[in-house]
Amino acid sequence: MPELVLPQEADSLADAVVEAVRTGVAAGELAPGTTYSVYQLADLLGVSRSPVREGLLRLAEAGLVEILRNRGFRVLPPRADDIEEIIGIRLALEAPAARRAAELGTPEQHATISSALGTMAAAAARGDEASFWAADRSLHDLLLRASGRPRTAVIIERLRGTTALLGPPTTASGRTLAEIHAEHEPIVTAVLAHDGPAAEAAMRTHLEATAHLLVANLAGTVRSA
Repeated sequence: MPELVLPQEADSLADAVVEAVRTGVAAGELAPGTTYSVYQLADLLGVSRSPVREGLLRLAEAGLVEILRNRGFRVLPPRADDIEEIIGIRLALEAPAARRAAELGTPEQHATISSALGTMAAAAARGDEASFWAADRSLHDLLLRASGRPRTAVIIERLRGTTALLGPPTTASGRTLAEIHAEHEPIVTAVLAHDGPAAEAAMRTHLEATAHLLVANLAGTVRSA
């Protein structure tokens, strides 16, 4: 078996397994196409088979591994098609939701959205990536909920989690936190102005730019593997 380390800072054992496998793939310890044993992975990481199975199921859902019944699992190379499909779904759901948030959101919801953008700006200014991405997720979630689409908010959060498993974030290509914040400003400005079409267009521009960079990052990762 390869050399893998179970991260200690993960929220759960399943999260730790997911991160250990992802790191192993990135480091070349887990090779695409090779079959690995679930039992050996559990022993290697020092955990029971239950969190290993849970972590592998999440990775399989993301398209990073294939679970082979009674044999183990196999690493699959990530595909640009996976990211393009996810962003396509987000475009179909989040762009019109931004319009609805502008037109239907309450003053209280709009104030919370504005506050989330301010939190992003503050995190970007101090280079705090963890706080920045948390505020980013919060802003998108608030926009969806202000549009009256709570179920869509749950779907989008899950898709964002899957995207994170597929490859490095857009900051890996040199995109700064300040630039990402700047892409969100016209969305929020339009929402606060109750300008539905402008909010929809700004969200579409942001997601399309994100898709382009994520695919480019993934291509670079695959070439260097």
